[in-house]
Amino acid sequence: MSEKCPECNSENVSFDSKRAETVCNKCGIVIDERQIDTTQEWRAFDYEQRKKRDRTGSFLTYTRHDKGLSTSIGDQGYSDLYKLSPSKRASFYRLKRWHKQVSTATERNLRFALSELDRISSTLSLPKNIRETTALIYRKAVTKGLVRGRSMESVVAAALYAACRKHNVPRTLDEIAEASNVKKREIGRTYRFITRELKIKLLPTSPIDYISRFSSSLKLSPSVQEEAIKILKQAQEHDLVSGRGPTGVAAAAIYVSSTLSNEKRTQREVAEVAGVTEVTIRNRYKELIDELGIADKMSEASAKEE
Repeated sequence: MSEKCPECNSENVSFDSKRAETVCNKCGIVIDERQIDTTQEWRAFDYEQRKKRDRTGSFLTYTRHDKGLSTSIGDQGYSDLYKLSPSKRASFYRLKRWHKQVSTATERNLRFALSELDRISSTLSLPKNIRETTALIYRKAVTKGLVRGRSMESVVAAALYAACRKHNVPRTLDEIAEASNVKKREIGRTYRFITRELKIKLLPTSPIDYISRFSSSLKLSPSVQEEAIKILKQAQEHDLVSGRGPTGVAAAAIYVSSTLSNEKRTQREVAEVAGVTEVTIRNRYKELIDELGIADKMSEASAKEE
């Protein structure tokens, strides 16, 4: 929204950088003066110049127990230490060791939990915004005392599953359970508990969110993905999605679209990628072709292959 002059209500306002004033070009009144320029006054043309001239630290992040605000003692090298006496040198090493120690139990919990979060996120190749949201959810759980009586790993995994659903980055409970070495049932139970206690409202996962990842793993063309999405949208109109597992419906849609597009993949191949059984795919497949009226098309496609 543009600034207006308080005298004549004109929007013809300009900023004079030399005098640090905001002036109305219509009536000439000085609206604001002695303004502070918050932009940097230096330029850097390579990494070395930027490192020397930069006077601020890294940005705040919830993925570190201290939010990235801690300082480091003696990380620039130890060449000058040998000029000190042995007693002074010993004092320096003792100070550095004390500085690395974490004082409170909450900080120790966060340090171990966030390192576990980094490990699981790297295994699942999750982006940075997912890690930030997971760390924030976990911090809220620690503040409310929801971690007591539960394993740290299960709470981290549950928070990660909630963050993935919040940002529409589909990861199944089976995938998170495998990466975190926590049982699927325990993650699901902890997930329901923390979302209820923290009042986190999440929409049900849509099968469409899984199409691109499953199709990429099966090396299917974009046209197959588009056809699968089209089938799922028709299935939603016929109320064939609600009450069913999203991964099973997505896998069945991919199986149907790959067959119709002459890029057929077997039910076993699709089941391994989607993490469901072949029986689930067959059940969802029968529902789709019967309700959507594409049974004849599937028969023709199968006949052409033979």
